[in-house]
Amino acid sequence: MAVFDIEQARGKFPSLKQQPIYFDNAGGSQALGTVIESINGYLSNNNVQMGSTYGVGLKAAAHYQAGYKAAADYINATPEQIVLGSSTTQMFRNLSFAMQLLEGSELIISKIDHEANIAPWVHLAGRQNLTIKWWVPKTTENPTLEASDLKELLTPNTKLVCCTHASNILGTIHDIKAIADAVHTIPQALLCVDAVAYAPHRPVDVQELGVDFYAFSWYKVYGPHIAMLYASKKGLSTIQSLGHYFNPTTTLENKLGLSGSSYELVAAIPSVVSYFGTDRAVAWAAIEAREAELQSTLLTYLNGRSDVTIYGNREIDTKKRVSTISFLVKGWKSQDLVEKVDEVSKGEIGIRWGGFYSARLVEEVFTLGKDGVVRASFVHYNTVDEVKRLIAIFDEILGQA
Repeated sequence: MAVFDIEQARGKFPSLKQQPIYFDNAGGSQALGTVIESINGYLSNNNVQMGSTYGVGLKAAAHYQAGYKAAADYINATPEQIVLGSSTTQMFRNLSFAMQLLEGSELIISKIDHEANIAPWVHLAGRQNLTIKWWVPKTTENPTLEASDLKELLTPNTKLVCCTHASNILGTIHDIKAIADAVHTIPQALLCVDAVAYAPHRPVDVQELGVDFYAFSWYKVYGPHIAMLYASKKGLSTIQSLGHYFNPTTTLENKLGLSGSSYELVAAIPSVVSYFGTDRAVAWAAIEAREAELQSTLLTYLNGRSDVTIYGNREIDTKKRVSTISFLVKGWKSQDLVEKVDEVSKGEIGIRWGGFYSARLVEEVFTLGKDGVVRASFVHYNTVDEVKRLIAIFDEILGQA
């Protein structure tokens, strides 16, 4: 059985050899050295327009196809079922413009999502005179999207349900398989899932999940700044093509690509996939174990402070949450606390404040205002010592618990 050595893995990220300590990974992870080398190599040796028949053109096409195959294999899909593009936001927007629903159809939209998986559907509803039903968790203590609550919103008119696999603020993992099963009790209903905040932390198998549309950004999974959208066979059959009339319309790339799959970035995806080794189950088990240590260290500290409110699951259980942790400290604005950490650490530690494009969650569900929350987000290349350094900074600023 292959072994995934976390400490050895850290050495594969050039940026980790210098400050700062990166605790803003939910905004974007650091890139693997092999990814950087791949991009450089492609632009140096294969940078020609796709479709040419001379030697370099054929090599460029082979790299492109290999990128699509690696990306599809990674989520247990086929290359025909995916499209790569600039961002998850753009992918969902393109998807929404390729949909034509009957007037009066119902969309169910989670209010705890990133706006990337809300705005396109609100706009679609306005264009096509559709009905929106907001899916709002019944508690603000630890807002969670439950299949049982969704069932109360479903009707024969439901055509699309949109939700997040894990919130980029709460870190809470939602049972997407159970949600998909509930959605598909309605014959024509489709499920669209934003996995941007989930994919850096756990493996993905779209067949097992049973989703119709599923998207995440590779630049948050140790790769280049490119995103991927998957469509099930049913999902693919329901959307129109946005491409030129004379081009093929059989694959998701044909329909939604719009030449947005940057060649050098697509060619770098195999470098990301190979990072997890030949036995990905072993790699992901090691990654989850590391994240358990990281989130345990900070959550134990925060749970021990009476002046802290955690937004999301307070438990350490990696089956219930990923290592994205958001909170407020009594008497402190989020911006002020983060800037104080910047000051005291002399720029050593990178954490963030704000709403992180989940404005409806922050402003409407939590009624916090635009100052939002403080967020520290870890991935497996972070260390417990780094988290303890952050805690020491908090103690210096706030006083010990």
